[in-house]
Formats: sequence, C-alpha cells, structure tokens
Amino acid sequence: MASFDSETSDGLCDLSKSPVFSSVAIDNLKSQESLGVPLNTTWTFWLDKALPGVSAAEYQANMKRIYTVSTVQGFWSVYNNIPGADRIRVRCSYHLMRDERKPLWEEPYNQYGGTWKLKCFKKDTPQVWRELLLAAIGEQFSDSIAEGDEVCGVTVTVREKDDLVQVWNTSAQLADEATVLHKVQRLLPEVNFPTKYYKRK
Repeated sequence: MASFDSETSDGLCDLSKSPVFSSVAIDNLKSQESLGVPLNTTWTFWLDKALPGVSAAEYQANMKRIYTVSTVQGFWSVYNNIPGADRIRVRCSYHLMRDERKPLWEEPYNQYGGTWKLKCFKKDTPQVWRELLLAAIGEQFSDSIAEGDEVCGVTVTVREKDDLVQVWNTSAQLADEATVLHKVQRLLPEVNFPTKYYKRK
C-alpha cells in the first residue's frame, strides 16, 4: 500500500504537497480496518513543519492530516507506509493525536494541558517514536496518569542535533501526580534521554 505522496529524495516534509494516501490506498485501509481489532479510541496521524515567524493561523494552515486509524491493523498499515521518523526533514514533526484532535494549543481540548518533553539521540529516534505510538494506542499510559487526566497525543520533532519527543496530556494541573517519564523509561530501558521535563501549555 505504498502511496504516500509527499516524500522526496532528500527527506519528507514538503508541505506544498499533500501527505495523504491515494484513493486506492484509502480503500485498502478501510477494508483492513473493517476486519481489524478495534482500538479504544481512534487516533489521527498529522505532519507539520515549524517555520519561523509564522502566525498560529499560518501554522495551522500548513498542518497536514495523514489518516485517522481505528484498529490495530489500520495503525500498522499507516505506520508501515509512511516514511519513518528518521526520514523526515529538520523542523518537521509527526503527531499522533487521540480522536481527530489537532496538535494545537489553541484548541479548547488542549488549552489546559501540557507535554512531557524528552530529547533523544537521533540513533534512538525511530525506536522511541514507535514505542510511544504503541504505548498511546494501547492505552499503556493509563496507569501513569492521575484520575481525571488523559494522554491525548505523542509527537516527534526532528532537529539539527538531538530530536524531541513529547507526550501530551489534557490536564497540566494533574501532571505532578503522573509518572509518565518513569513509564517511558521502563518502556525504553536501554535509551538514554539527555533531557526530560514537563511543560505546561
């Protein structure tokens, strides 16, 4: 199902092209998802590029929705047919957000939240991104957050040196009760994260 339209020879994140699947690939995805193991909620893949000096509206206009998955099989079909996190350009980000939420702080569902931020070495980025995706869709963070809070997304941002991964939550005021950073380290015991911290919106 290789039908991702935005990759170039020097990496992915040409936002002048729409990073979406062809109609044939979407039909295949829908067919697979109709028979797949359902996820607890749907999750949406997004792609964007951080450009200096742009407004929030311009940033949102540059954001591209890739696909919303509802089953395990659908997740793997998308994940296996888009370029890996080590193949997108500097300043570009992949996001996986719960339901069809956008990775924007201005949206009402994000305005009281924050993110756990972890820097990781580039050699570790593909593994870290994959494990965070699986933890999110498998609801593995549910035992690491406070009652009333929710992990609502994960992000990987490619930088010049170390990359940045983030785990989004909906309630910054409950973040002190969470053990998300410990959970990430348990999921990835062999990975050394140079920096780990929480940031409110």
